[in-house]
Amino acid sequence: MKSAGVVNFAPEKGSVEIREVEKPEIGEEDVLLEVANVGVCGSDLHQWTADHSWPVNYPVVLGHEFGGHIVETGAKVTKWKEGDRVVSETAAVIDINNPMSRAGLYNLDPTRKGFGYGVNGAMTRYVRVPARCLHAVPDQLPFEQACLTEPCCVAYSAVVANTRITPGDRVIVLGPGTIGILCAAMARLCGAEVAVVGLEPDRHRLSIAEQYGCESIIGDATAWAKERDGLGADCIIDAAGASITLKIALQLVRPNGKITKVGWGPQPMGFSLDPLVQKNITLQGSFSHNWPMWERVIALLSSGQLNVKPIIGGVWPISEWHTAFEKMHKGEVVKSVLKPV
Repeated sequence: MKSAGVVNFAPEKGSVEIREVEKPEIGEEDVLLEVANVGVCGSDLHQWTADHSWPVNYPVVLGHEFGGHIVETGAKVTKWKEGDRVVSETAAVIDINNPMSRAGLYNLDPTRKGFGYGVNGAMTRYVRVPARCLHAVPDQLPFEQACLTEPCCVAYSAVVANTRITPGDRVIVLGPGTIGILCAAMARLCGAEVAVVGLEPDRHRLSIAEQYGCESIIGDATAWAKERDGLGADCIIDAAGASITLKIALQLVRPNGKITKVGWGPQPMGFSLDPLVQKNITLQGSFSHNWPMWERVIALLSSGQLNVKPIIGGVWPISEWHTAFEKMHKGEVVKSVLKPV
């Protein structure tokens, strides 16, 4: 049985198309998931435009933000059954004996392979998922929202786990994409005052950040950063997909402040890190997430404390993947969601 899938088939720019994809065979510790919805991530766009900085196992079905119903379980799967509503983590392949995995930080296992670049992802009807990746989705949480658990976990990891933002902090988020806006929303939940910074073409996306109680700034955020005492913001979350924004972060952060970089930027920096030393700044990278973060985020989504509806710009069938990608790429929407069936 074959289904239509969005496949990245080569490293050259634009090498994405609809192809017929075989229904996966599952192993004894896997489930077969019928995908209800799958979010389009910035990394899917980067593979489409060929400006990514990670190895890809071509050809590969794109998509790692997904949820759906279990339709088949492997022989050794005991916790899950057919019909269960679930979302899946992204770490499709890990070495359980790696020291990082042993510490519960399997997201940092150097051998880790994820859906949508290392193994086939979810922009198709069926996807094979290791049972250890699954989390239950309460009935009241629609899959259109539940499929965005993954980017919400990226934001939770960056803001809560890695930055440890506290009430009253003044936080600047650079970049009003999905991750930037979700980081801003998460910082608001932590009790911070938040400004989201973008460029003139980002005006629409910045207006969505305002729905989360954030200030929006086009261009220079220096005045907002220094508003309280003239020293700068307590924390900068760099969620832009460029290296140069780190230079801006170093200018905006206060002495002894924090910068957390969650946006990928493969370009050479071309500037000095001396301000990092002079201002005694903590520079933190933030990558991916792990099991307890997923449980917390699902609780936030299910309770309504975190609402992802404002960032969803539309839901498109798999056949209209190109429209969904283009609208995100042009900044017309913050997040596109696909529906395979």
